Amino acid sequence: MMTILLILFPIFGSALVMFSGSDKNVRRNALIIASIEFALSLVVLSEFKNTGLPELSVSIPWIKGAGVNFHFAMDGISLLLVLLTTFLFTIIILASSTVQSRRLNLFYGLILIMETALIGVFTSQDGIIFYIFWELALIPAYFITSLWGGTDRIRITFKFFIYTITGSLLMLGGLIWLYLHTPDPHSAEFLALYKVATTQNNQFWLFAVFFLAFAIKIPIIPFHTWQPDTYTEAPAAGSMILAGIMLKMGIYGIIRLLLPLCQSALAALQNGIIIMIVAGIIYASIIALRQNDLKRFIAWVSIAHVGLISAGALSLNQIALNGAIIQMISHGINVVGLFIVIDIIQTRFKTRDMRELGGIAKSIPSLGIIFMIILLGTIALPLTSGFVGEFMLLNGLFRYNAWISVFAGTTVIFSAVYMLGMYQRVMLGGASTELPIEQKRLSLNELIALISLIIMILWIGCFPNFILNLAGPAVQTILNYIQ
Repeated sequence: MMTILLILFPIFGSALVMFSGSDKNVRRNALIIASIEFALSLVVLSEFKNTGLPELSVSIPWIKGAGVNFHFAMDGISLLLVLLTTFLFTIIILASSTVQSRRLNLFYGLILIMETALIGVFTSQDGIIFYIFWELALIPAYFITSLWGGTDRIRITFKFFIYTITGSLLMLGGLIWLYLHTPDPHSAEFLALYKVATTQNNQFWLFAVFFLAFAIKIPIIPFHTWQPDTYTEAPAAGSMILAGIMLKMGIYGIIRLLLPLCQSALAALQNGIIIMIVAGIIYASIIALRQNDLKRFIAWVSIAHVGLISAGALSLNQIALNGAIIQMISHGINVVGLFIVIDIIQTRFKTRDMRELGGIAKSIPSLGIIFMIILLGTIALPLTSGFVGEFMLLNGLFRYNAWISVFAGTTVIFSAVYMLGMYQRVMLGGASTELPIEQKRLSLNELIALISLIIMILWIGCFPNFILNLAGPAVQTILNYIQ
């Protein structure tokens, strides 16, 4: 029942927050609910046996005659993403004190609904239920951006909605086709879908619909054009959720559905797809070098980093798959830290334009130190979380194809250049604006949020085996399906 509790608790918390009748203490109440949810995920971790198969299973019939059930369970991959989700939502709410004061009940209620949807995606064991939670995650993301976003939020949010709903409907078409080809009585369970016998022609179009759905969500170039605008226009908390957790849905979908269902098509298309992704990584890195808006800069950095994760996942190499999972966790932590720092800068200096900033490390020394540690994790310095995943991804890609690995490895150089260049422009040099004395100190909430992220960056970098041991059996099970 712990799995069901993890899914239902945030939705009940959302109702409590939305209908509390007053904006007073809304953020505190949302933080308490998110913290309890994180504690529940730790309880689940303590009960987890890590057999490589789904555990803590709960199945409740929904459409009995059609074989569709509310079936939830977790393997090591699911549990890691649930832990990431509950941890980051707690951090995001804690650090969101600068959000606009209007309609706080609705704002935090939508955030908690989104937490429910994401946990539902990562724990679903039924294809139709997976799709429902996949779509549910879109609704709060749409309203968070459209109601609390920037001046161009309506146009940008509509574009985001069209892209993501198109990908979702393509995925639904593939799931329904697989469902109808399961033996009577039909079943939408993942295990039943994996066993559907498909011709190579069918696999090609199945691969197309699933890959497009997941490539849009990640996003992979050239299906990315919604992302930089949406990250830029969304409020800080919305950008953190989209970049830190929501894009992981796409990579998770590749691992959970695309790899087991489309082995023949992937074998034929694998080389071309990975080359396209690596070319996109280099393109995104070059574009990042030319950005002046800090949020748009992080958006392009994120495209480059998740592209490497996607290439590793599609290589069907066990080392690269393990690296993809640890890098998903690392990327989520690092990118949320970067967005928190950017929000602090924007709140104090009233701008995100790098041309108008400089010398912030002199004005706020603690922020300069914290930002540097998060930045070093992002560029994969040894003993930080980014190093372990990036090393395993490049190692796995090298085993797949040495030349592809060489070009993918250029991202290490690009990453150092654009991240350190950004730090030089923003944090060093002459001071752009003199701050009041009270703004030269980070608030307690900001310090707790950022230090918590730094602890995770260093802990994963020094002790990665916790994640690798948890993910390893589930990765091997996925590879067994493929073989």
